Amino acid sequence: MGLLVEQVVNGLQFGVLLFLLSAGLTLVFGIMGLVNLAHGSLYMLGAYFAVWFAGMTNSFVLGLLLALAATAAVGVVTELVALRTLYRRNSLEQVLGTFGLVLLFDEAAKVVWGPAGLSLAPPEWLSGQVSVLGVPYPAYRLAVLAAGMLVAAGLYWLVSRTRAGMLLRAAASNRSMAEALGVNTRVLFSLVFALGAGLSALAGILAAPLLTVHVGMGEEVLLLAFVVVVIGGVGSIRGALFGAVGIGLLDTLGRAYLPGLLRGVFSTPVADAVGPALSSMLIYVTMAAVLLVRPEGLFPIQRRAEAGRVVSAP
Repeated sequence: MGLLVEQVVNGLQFGVLLFLLSAGLTLVFGIMGLVNLAHGSLYMLGAYFAVWFAGMTNSFVLGLLLALAATAAVGVVTELVALRTLYRRNSLEQVLGTFGLVLLFDEAAKVVWGPAGLSLAPPEWLSGQVSVLGVPYPAYRLAVLAAGMLVAAGLYWLVSRTRAGMLLRAAASNRSMAEALGVNTRVLFSLVFALGAGLSALAGILAAPLLTVHVGMGEEVLLLAFVVVVIGGVGSIRGALFGAVGIGLLDTLGRAYLPGLLRGVFSTPVADAVGPALSSMLIYVTMAAVLLVRPEGLFPIQRRAEAGRVVSAP
């Protein structure tokens, strides 16, 4: 039971990190129609900036805030200089263009921080353990889980309950109509990209104390983020949350329990090698199953025309 509790909380914590990454991706993909492979690079830059600024200031919180601002600024400059020219291009050109940015960011990270991996210690006030249903659990991982849930609630409120969210949904539904009604979609899309970059950076910042910060770490999780977006529904914040938590739990519990189950059939070395691979396969099998039942994802954005207006559900 103790192992089950620990792995479930691990899965939830991994799920909220995936949500932070995939929420920015689904906003950019769903609202701007941009297939952005460089989104994972912003996750990597957020982690690198966190290590860099935390070392310079000797403060984890101040380093986090500076890393968020720096990554958001990089995202805005990237959108203005490179990505804005890709909005009306086809998907293949978007993929090729953003893949070039991935290579650029990876090489830039090597030049600035070197090829060796970096590490970041959690703050002292989160370095201990707390009891979760009688099971000792790292306080920092719980803080990551709480931060992710707070961001999810705030993001859902922003998109579904504010005027800014209304403009976002209008532009996602019908860009031409929104522009005709006076919405400056160029500024709006820049703000959306900055928000997406900030969310991706936050995921990288929170993940930095949990793993080694290295070049290419963004590409390792980007595919999972796309899976989450497809399962949840493109453009849906609620779908991104449920999809990310589901994938996080499936991957974590699969890696924890599948090797043990396979030891009843295979030898221990084979079971330990096959178990994690099957766990990864289950993610894509799950995606395929969801798409068979709901081709637009679990929570697709519903669009309908009413009295000349285009209305979009959050």
